[in-house]
Amino acid sequence: MRNFLQISKALSDGTRVRALMALRDRELCLCQLIDLLDLAPSTVSKHLTILHQAGLVHRRKEGRWHFYRLATQDADPEVEKSLAWALSSLQDSAVVSQDQEALRAVCKKNLAELSACYKT
Repeated sequence: MRNFLQISKALSDGTRVRALMALRDRELCLCQLIDLLDLAPSTVSKHLTILHQAGLVHRRKEGRWHFYRLATQDADPEVEKSLAWALSSLQDSAVVSQDQEALRAVCKKNLAELSACYKT
C-alpha cells in the first residue's frame, strides 16, 4: 500500500505531472526543468524529490548537474502502470503541448548558462 500512496501523492500535483511529461522523451537537467516550470529552484527540487521517492523518476549526478529521467528500467510494476496511464491520458493535453514547445527552446540553452544564476 505504501507504493500506491507514494505514487498517488506524486501524481496529485500539476507541477509534478508537468515535469513527468517533460521527461517522457528525454533526460533533463534540473536547471532545464527549473527554466521550463518557471519556479524557484528549491520548489522544483522538492517536486522532483517526491517523484523520485515514488519511484517514478531516476536521477543521476554529473559534476554539478543533476539529471532526471523516467523510471523505465527496473521499475516496479505499479510504477510502470502509473507512468503508462499518465503518459497516455495526457498526451493530447494543451498544457503538455505548450510545455513541449517551450522545452525545445530550453534544450537549446547551454547548461552552464541555465544554472549560472543558481550558484551559491
